[in-house]
Amino acid sequence: MRSITRLTGSALNTVSRLLVDAAGAASDYHDTHVRGLDCRRIEADEIRTFTWCRPKNLPKAKAAPPGAGECWTWTALDAESKLLVSYLVGARGMDEATRFLKDMEDRVNGRIQLTTDGRPLYPEAVELAFGGEVDYATLVKTFGTGSLSDGYRSEQLAGSQRYVVSGDPDFDHIGTSYVERHNLTMRMGMRRFTRLTNGFSKRIEKHRAMVSLYAWHYNFVRSHKTLSGATPAMAVGLTPTFHSLEELVELVDKRTPPVKRPKDYRKRDLSFETDPYRS
Repeated sequence: MRSITRLTGSALNTVSRLLVDAAGAASDYHDTHVRGLDCRRIEADEIRTFTWCRPKNLPKAKAAPPGAGECWTWTALDAESKLLVSYLVGARGMDEATRFLKDMEDRVNGRIQLTTDGRPLYPEAVELAFGGEVDYATLVKTFGTGSLSDGYRSEQLAGSQRYVVSGDPDFDHIGTSYVERHNLTMRMGMRRFTRLTNGFSKRIEKHRAMVSLYAWHYNFVRSHKTLSGATPAMAVGLTPTFHSLEELVELVDKRTPPVKRPKDYRKRDLSFETDPYRS
């Protein structure tokens, strides 16, 4: 963001507001167009980060805004098209799980096979969202003792077990590999998710905005190698072509009300617009 301010001569707050407006347009576009999906297998997971400060430092933090501390991003990925079907940023409780799964259920047609991890809140939330009209299974992983390296503790996978919770899921396709690989894509694509850095979000609202921009770019702009270079939206049939960032700018212009300029706007000195040092 600071690089943009140096290149354009714009204020940092102006760039920040523009990104928030673009995120709102991207979120509205996702909510409107990512619907009526003929998905067969969806994997869901949560990815952890934090805003303002780490949870352990929150009791001593000064002027911490609402939503500071631990933050979770819930994601649902279509295993075949790699489309990011639904996402939600918030806590890791039952309310968020139910809202997230209901949003997912509203976007798909027919019966799907759903796989999640073994968190105890998932079965009840799935029942509330789908009402039993889903083939649901869990993949429970067990970890051994990890080693401490460079201040970060890594855990070694000791094993995994698949369980059928409801319906009749295909046992061979019970897994969360795709959505967990997508977690890596999110961490590599968004600085705010990178671990052990100072690039984390300072406000939960800005964090949600960044996730919305990422989701729009991932689904409609970014080509995917396993899809023969197509986007997930093209693979699932939502659009026949690639989208572009210019289209997002047009969405922002349509969503943002026109600026009311003062009556003497034309009479003001606009020589700065032709300043060669700012062109």
